[in-house]
Amino acid sequence: MTLAGPDGSPAISYTEGERYGLPCADQVEVLSPDAAGVILEKLSGWAVAGPPDLGRELLAHGARLRRHAHQMTCDLRTAPPADAAAPEGFRFVPCDRAPEDVFPAWRAAYPPGHVDHRPRDGATALREELAPLLAGEILGELLPCSVLAVDEGDTVAGGVLVNRFGDLAWVTEVFRHPGRTPSGLGARMLAAVRERAYATGWDRLGLAVTEGNPARRVYERLGFTLVDSSMTVVIPGVAAT
Repeated sequence: MTLAGPDGSPAISYTEGERYGLPCADQVEVLSPDAAGVILEKLSGWAVAGPPDLGRELLAHGARLRRHAHQMTCDLRTAPPADAAAPEGFRFVPCDRAPEDVFPAWRAAYPPGHVDHRPRDGATALREELAPLLAGEILGELLPCSVLAVDEGDTVAGGVLVNRFGDLAWVTEVFRHPGRTPSGLGARMLAAVRERAYATGWDRLGLAVTEGNPARRVYERLGFTLVDSSMTVVIPGVAAT
């Protein structure tokens, strides 16, 4: 879709969707110098995801930052070796548990102060975020290379979720319960996912990491490289709650 500027020429192109419970202009491409002004005038209350320079201009005019993220991909054919075994006391199993069983570890992985923490009540987060993600309703189907880490009591302690995103296998979540798991579990789970994805015919894995998240160093060590950056902001307006 496109939005026109004051002179009638295209100012931005975008894909329409939904994010954070708001209408979203995703994958915004700037087509004219009037882009920010057109967005502020015509997309009141929308989430807008596009280049960081556009995001910073919108922030300067009152928009609210939701996420500054970096997209990374890993070529599974040349990925560096890494330990993909579960640590002592844990097993890696397919992601076939009910959302309610996965939720406690997923929720605990993003406490207040974490760059990806979202202050939502548990029932809403389970119903609107995790359950639809596991069901393939947010991006695409949950792929069988996804893994969960379970402890000796068969309780989910962490996981890596991979969804189909167009023609790419996309890592949507890497999480572990910080109080019940050893450090390094996330790297081992992701290494295991790399192996399983490659064994099932995928050549690449993609993911997005939030600016300031130290996990980026782990991803780089596992062969993920930066391909793009984006910023998602919410435009001021009556719908922007």
